[in-house]
Amino acid sequence: MKTQKEIEGIHTQSKKRTPKTLLQHMEYIIELAENSKLSDEFFRNARQNINFVAKNMNLTSIQAIIFCVFMEKSDDNEIRLSELSQFLGCRNIKTVCMMSDIDELEARRLVRCSRTRNRARYRVPLEVIHAVKQNVAYKPESTQNLTTNQLFKHIDRLFNERDEEELSYESLLIELRSLINDNSSLAFCRQIIEYEKICYEDSILLLLHFCHRFINLDDDYIGFHNFEDLYEEKWRFRELKSSLQKGSHELLRNNILEYACDSGFADKEFYKITISAKEKLFAELDIKIHQAENKRGLVLHNEITPKELFYNEREQLQIVQLTSLLDRENFVSVQEKLIKNGMRKGFACLFYGAPGTGKTETVYQIARTTGRDIMQVDIAETKSMWFGESERRIKDVFEKYRAFVKTCEIAPVLLFNEADAVIGKRKDVTTGSVAQTENAIQNIILQEMEHLDGIMIATTNLTQNLDRAFERRFLYKIEFDKPNLEAKEKIWQMMLPALSHEERQELANKYDFSGGQIENIVRKYTVDCILNGTEPSLATVHNYCRSEFLNKNDGRKRIGF
Repeated sequence: MKTQKEIEGIHTQSKKRTPKTLLQHMEYIIELAENSKLSDEFFRNARQNINFVAKNMNLTSIQAIIFCVFMEKSDDNEIRLSELSQFLGCRNIKTVCMMSDIDELEARRLVRCSRTRNRARYRVPLEVIHAVKQNVAYKPESTQNLTTNQLFKHIDRLFNERDEEELSYESLLIELRSLINDNSSLAFCRQIIEYEKICYEDSILLLLHFCHRFINLDDDYIGFHNFEDLYEEKWRFRELKSSLQKGSHELLRNNILEYACDSGFADKEFYKITISAKEKLFAELDIKIHQAENKRGLVLHNEITPKELFYNEREQLQIVQLTSLLDRENFVSVQEKLIKNGMRKGFACLFYGAPGTGKTETVYQIARTTGRDIMQVDIAETKSMWFGESERRIKDVFEKYRAFVKTCEIAPVLLFNEADAVIGKRKDVTTGSVAQTENAIQNIILQEMEHLDGIMIATTNLTQNLDRAFERRFLYKIEFDKPNLEAKEKIWQMMLPALSHEERQELANKYDFSGGQIENIVRKYTVDCILNGTEPSLATVHNYCRSEFLNKNDGRKRIGF
């Protein structure tokens, strides 16, 4: 508690500099309140300042004092109630007795409170501090008569406060419901109110969260980790997760949400709003729903990094020919002539050869050159998900691709990368259910290739096991051999220009590497440069080569172009 002499000093200073603004009155309250224990003497000495703050901010005297202490500590985003007690020189029980006043400050949004692990931590929002500096009482922005864009600004604020645990689950529900009801003239709010007739409150909150992420965060691939923290009670989240994964959740049943796709397969870990629901919900917003949907799940051609590739002469000629065919004008012209002659207009291509010879990168560079996006299906990664629902998943791949062909300006490339698992010879069905499953998948792919209305490219390392039915359906087949001496020399020159002509020749002659293997060696070289600050010697490069080199005869069979 301050001595009489200290109090007199404060009053003397006050007379010299009469407080006029909110901030100045708060400053004097703080000077007198520190260690005052909120004594009668403090109230007598600070009465004028307290009354000024209370009147201008429409607060009680106690609320005005507490708010001043919060303002004093406003540089801290985690103010604890014990800090208020320490500053005022009071016992903690005194602060607890003032909790209703602190709650009122929170309700007025003058302070925000984060509650985690039964601990309350407070902060003063920047907009409140700014208002006080401007000598005006802070008033929360009105949530009535909003535009749709303004509405989503408030929705963003509410979900951010929930993320920071400044709103409880129940409080979030209440505030969102109030926001929707206050703006029922908006098409978005009217549609949410319609959905409330067929969905429970928890489902509506989840839908609003999806809408928030789609509009405010441009996120249309939403996983459980994105909304797990919405729920304070873990059992509630577990039930929600289970019903979504089983497909029984009412948002799925009512065609409001759907499974997202990963590499062409329905992914039960991720979800998005259906196109039909987006059209109803976001009619007033200037967003191109179909265009955005068309690009979801595609590798965009203009985002592919240009890369110079080196081929042997035979491969070079075939790749140039295929690139020319896939040029937009040529492709349309060829398709028209095929249709006139009663032939299939789709193009299926097979790139086969040893690992590291540039098969996948060639697909990417052809797509970039011809302006075609890529829908990639990595069979090797998704094979474990086939069992039990494999046929539906494979059909989903082609259904999605057909939708892309219809809605995209230029037909994208359907890329089955590392397709060994689905184009091999048929298995004996008597060996078990796995063989039956894989044969069923092959049948679907073969049927879809017959009716393909676009461009499919499959890459594979193995061809001696290629099923003849697939071999017939691939119109173009390009074998990627390891680079010859001239091509290897060019790869060494491009990737490691520090080498002399003689050194490049020496490495190209000595090691029968693919482009991918040479790239691995150059990466090791680069890492050594970074770590040691000097360029490795040629002898060190030879060591890298010896550690990379694997003398294997793959016995691959040429199947022709």
